[in-house]
Amino acid sequence: MAKPLVAIVGRPNVGKSTLFNRLTGKRISIVEDTPGVTRDRIYADAEWLDHKFTLIDTGGIEPASEDKIAVQMRRQAELAIETADVIIFLTDGRDGMTAADREVAAMLRKCNKPVVLAVNKLDAPKYHEAIYEFYELGLGDPFILSGGQGIGLGDLLDAVCAYFPNVEDAEDDKRIHIAIVGKPNVGKSSLTNAILGEERVIVSDVPGTTRDAIDTPFEKNGRQYVLIDTAGIRRKRAIEDESIERYSVIRSLAAIRRADAVLFVCDAEQGLSEQDVKIAGFVHEEGKPSVVIVNKWDLIEKDTHTMDKFKKDMGTDLAFMNYVPFLFISAKSGQRVQKVLELVEEVYAQSIRRVPTGMLNDVLNEAVSMSEPPTQNGRRLKLFYATQVAIQPPTFVIFVNESTLVHFSYERYLENYFRKTFGFSGTPIKILFRNRTKEE
Repeated sequence: MAKPLVAIVGRPNVGKSTLFNRLTGKRISIVEDTPGVTRDRIYADAEWLDHKFTLIDTGGIEPASEDKIAVQMRRQAELAIETADVIIFLTDGRDGMTAADREVAAMLRKCNKPVVLAVNKLDAPKYHEAIYEFYELGLGDPFILSGGQGIGLGDLLDAVCAYFPNVEDAEDDKRIHIAIVGKPNVGKSSLTNAILGEERVIVSDVPGTTRDAIDTPFEKNGRQYVLIDTAGIRRKRAIEDESIERYSVIRSLAAIRRADAVLFVCDAEQGLSEQDVKIAGFVHEEGKPSVVIVNKWDLIEKDTHTMDKFKKDMGTDLAFMNYVPFLFISAKSGQRVQKVLELVEEVYAQSIRRVPTGMLNDVLNEAVSMSEPPTQNGRRLKLFYATQVAIQPPTFVIFVNESTLVHFSYERYLENYFRKTFGFSGTPIKILFRNRTKEE
């Protein structure tokens, strides 16, 4: 199940970024340096009790201003509101209610999204009476808050999480959601139209034509799907700091998170760039089964070794995704497009596969007998037993005598052994090591 998106909106200087940093549990500067992935500061994960969600920070909304930057920030906030599942409307109790607050409230009442109203900077009881005037906004009971001091966060988050969909409801949707991602102008919209067999999405040579993540339900061979065509993800430095395209990137990343499978599209003429690898890295880190679609294959001069050479070169750049299948197509001519859904079905089936515990432990024992675990400072790693604890991606817990003795090379060996035995083509797998307790 995809994590819900929660947007923090309000006029400038009401403490949105302070609240954002407080809720995400750390101070997030412009970039969170995660290997393989570029994450903007406006987008971070948070957790409250058993609820995990993604928080979006926004620029201040100045409804009446015609200043160019203010207009852009207002449009960004509107896009964040459209994207979000729940909205935190933050106001400033010290300043009191302003005309800008009233206009933002009017905007939020039209969006048909759950809104939680919070009055910030009320860090002492003497300021608490300030909340009463905010009832006038017609957005329900305001919450007393101090983002800087961490006051009132629990009640606020309880209210936010109450709007999250039930896991059971989300699981009722049996359709396979397929996100199509990649850089701008690699042919994502053309592929969408080719799969659908009709021109459902605007196709243009101008990079950035697709601004939104567009959901298109369809049926093929009696199977229900939802195709998510996303905006192209550019390098961060190629995106203006206050550009609307930053929110297109958020939508694309959110689409990856809510997808059951991902088609990662790259351009055969251009080959893989650094940005392609970063996008693939995000798909991998999110644990999504995927297929690498090499588009515009009809434009490449070929001999009998061309495809193998492409696979080898790309495999070097995508070494962390050595489990992923490649498909060489032309969305324009339709070449091999009919194989796309077949591969999607295969990698999705692998991502939901469960291995019986007995069979898993037989294979684990076989792997250990073939290559004994390493020793460290005279202590040898002992592997007792394994169990599968999750799917999407398949996740295994191996109980050991001391998890600190696990070397990454041995973990990689076990992953490769599991793949050799069970397959898991197209999907990441996770192996976690846990110390066995006396009771266990």
